[in-house]
Amino acid sequence: MCIFTCVEAKSPHAPEIRFPGTGAVRPAESAQVRGREVTALYEAHALSLTRLAYVMLGDRPAAEDVVQEAFLGLYKRWNQLHDTASAPGYLRASVVNGCRMVLRSRARHDDRIAGELPWESAEATALVGEVHRHLLLAIRALPPRQREALVLRYYLDLSEEETARSMGIRRGTVKSATSRALAALGQRMQEYS
Repeated sequence: MCIFTCVEAKSPHAPEIRFPGTGAVRPAESAQVRGREVTALYEAHALSLTRLAYVMLGDRPAAEDVVQEAFLGLYKRWNQLHDTASAPGYLRASVVNGCRMVLRSRARHDDRIAGELPWESAEATALVGEVHRHLLLAIRALPPRQREALVLRYYLDLSEEETARSMGIRRGTVKSATSRALAALGQRMQEYS
């Protein structure tokens, strides 16, 4: 059963789309609606997703790029979403996957010391206290799965189930990864003090 039907519009180049129970919508209007919806999501979630990517990557420009790519992917695939309420989860998973790709790329192409923070401005260094810097270094030194589980669970305050969905793993795996990450993080922070 088709959920919409195309009918000939006044212009031969712009067919109208009829959704059940609604009037006709032209493709240009559909694109405007999609643009408004994605813009609203961007305004609501871009900052938290950028923070998530920054904690994962330690590089603000790369974090912003990952988030932009996630929103661009959502915009392109908006019409394929079965439920627009699932868009924030799609974005979160997309950002986590984008961070994984950047980290894999760095591992192949970058000879940077593991866990080393990239160059930061004097302002950024002044804003981030020494303990906070050590915590970020310790988080970045964790294995990728543990780091992802820890950041999603405690930084974004997601439930175990939401974390599992975002990472594409089972709930029990989230529990064990989080437990191991907290133990390793505690040990590392004791070394710094």
